[in-house]
Amino acid sequence: MGGTMDGTKQRRRGNTRQRIQDVALELFAEQGYEKTSLREIAERLEVTKAALYYHFKTKEEIIVSLFEDLTKPIEELIEWGRRQPHSLDTKQEIVRRYSKALTDAEPLFRFMQENQATVRELSIGEMFKNRMLGMRDIIIDPDADMVDQVRCISALFTMHAGMFVMKDLEGDPEEKRKAILEVATDLITQAHKGA
Repeated sequence: MGGTMDGTKQRRRGNTRQRIQDVALELFAEQGYEKTSLREIAERLEVTKAALYYHFKTKEEIIVSLFEDLTKPIEELIEWGRRQPHSLDTKQEIVRRYSKALTDAEPLFRFMQENQATVRELSIGEMFKNRMLGMRDIIIDPDADMVDQVRCISALFTMHAGMFVMKDLEGDPEEKRKAILEVATDLITQAHKGA
């Protein structure tokens, strides 16, 4: 397996299970989830299918494990946010942490965006929906007026859309990430001006 790895992969390269996840995600991105077989994943890894089976029995097990591993910071953020007051400082911190979590999980979210029909059929579709409902619950103030609730939800969607729409635009990825974060933070701040 040649070539240089991006930062996320370098951080995650620690063990065989993670290598399987990384290679599977690469193949899913290259040729699609449905067209990728466990045999092809094993071949790319240069291991036997039996060695792959030791860790994962199905492609769905691989994608579910990736989802659980890469979205764990989001789950932790939701748990943290539930214990915090619905203050502007809290919500700005939620947006900052969510931006980081999305950046770290970008290959997974790219897979989910490009394979929406498959994701709906897999258990990760329901898991993702539950994560998004959890984020909604910590980012909106239930006592705020509807416009301000929409602004808070829009901050989350701004970060999701930014990850996909901005990738094809010219410019430094970190500068784009900062710009997306600034717009999301502006929405949160604007929602609190009326509070």
